[in-house]
Amino acid sequence: MLRSQSRMDSTTAAATAAAAAAPAPVLLVTNDDGIDAPGLRFLVDRLVAAGRYRVLVCAPDTDKSGVSHCITWRPALRCKRVDIIGATAFGVSGTPADCASLGISGKLFDGLVPDLVLSGINIGNNCGYHVIYSGTVAGAREAFLYGIPAIAMSYDWVAGRSSVNDLKVSAEVCMPLINAIVTEIKNGTYPQGSFLNVDVPTDAAHPKGYKITKQGTYMARISWEQTVYKKPAVESYQTANMDVDGEKDSELVTSENDLLFKRVIVGRSSNGVEGEETDHNSLVDGYITVTPLGALSRTEPDAIPYFKACVSRLVDNFSSPGSSFSRSRG
Repeated sequence: MLRSQSRMDSTTAAATAAAAAAPAPVLLVTNDDGIDAPGLRFLVDRLVAAGRYRVLVCAPDTDKSGVSHCITWRPALRCKRVDIIGATAFGVSGTPADCASLGISGKLFDGLVPDLVLSGINIGNNCGYHVIYSGTVAGAREAFLYGIPAIAMSYDWVAGRSSVNDLKVSAEVCMPLINAIVTEIKNGTYPQGSFLNVDVPTDAAHPKGYKITKQGTYMARISWEQTVYKKPAVESYQTANMDVDGEKDSELVTSENDLLFKRVIVGRSSNGVEGEETDHNSLVDGYITVTPLGALSRTEPDAIPYFKACVSRLVDNFSSPGSSFSRSRG
């Protein structure tokens, strides 16, 4: 019995020593609100405070909200070191997708390739069709395209109710999910077929819990109004997210003959009736929504037969005698 206990103690000690010697998981943080945005800073603070990760930051040096999956093709990117306690950080003159791509390449961080990419925490939700416009989601998607697990994270900011502290709370409530995903990656059990889009409800301090959801069709409906440019007196934390009620003008060079138009939100809607398990419905209901996403948008299955029949008719018409297409080939 004593020998058996001794062997068990020895095995436990060896396992503990091996765990202590194992390199810390490497996490890369990016966003679209810019490297100085409070959501990113709070998230990095929480990751560093956990004491179990090596934290890298590669994020746009200015606000790049709403740029979707835009990339910089010809110009070189300017990368400047930024002091963030506990992390190695660079501000980059590119888009969120650029930053994720550069950050996972091994070129910027001396050969380090992250185990997990985190994009956020964004100011404003990214539910439904908003994932198409979102630079936050694009940062995570870019990593996913290259085989790196990724999570996009956003907070459902509501003007008049939300404060910067809610972004700090959002980082805190996302930590259990981040920790769990890192464990799955370490164990080799994390699936490769999707990345995650996480949205934290407006009352970030009192969520009902995590809920796995599917992407719905919710979006803020946009129109345009003519305006006169005026430089804002104070920069707002409410950045150019589609669903945030606020404005953030950029510097414009204008002349008296220029017409200026700005986007305005005229409503919020979904196409058709959505079930309870969709991202936006669950978010409004108070859940932290966790939505697995893929790289591609796919049409509804019932549309396939229609388009097959439509294309078949077109082919028949083009190839029939007397058609303009048939005559041109003859």
